[in-house]
Amino acid sequence: MLRQRMIFHGRVQGVGFRVTALRLARALNLGGWVRNLPNGTVELVVEGSAESIAQLRSGLAERLEGCISDVATTDEPLEGLTGFDIRH
Repeated sequence: MLRQRMIFHGRVQGVGFRVTALRLARALNLGGWVRNLPNGTVELVVEGSAESIAQLRSGLAERLEGCISDVATTDEPLEGLTGFDIRH
């Protein structure tokens, strides 16, 4: 199990990013949340298996092809998040 914080850059707001992340994360049984940031990026915090997190990232890249220009990823200590939500 691991926890990662990802900041997605590009045309990631106003393209259904948060809803797509929500659906993928829930289907993969991941814990965490996603939110838009004032600077136009999207922040995603996720906890789960390395394989499931990799599937989330590849699913986002596939569904939002051409929208994501970069992803900054940081590993963090686990907090035991359950469920996945959109934060405002």
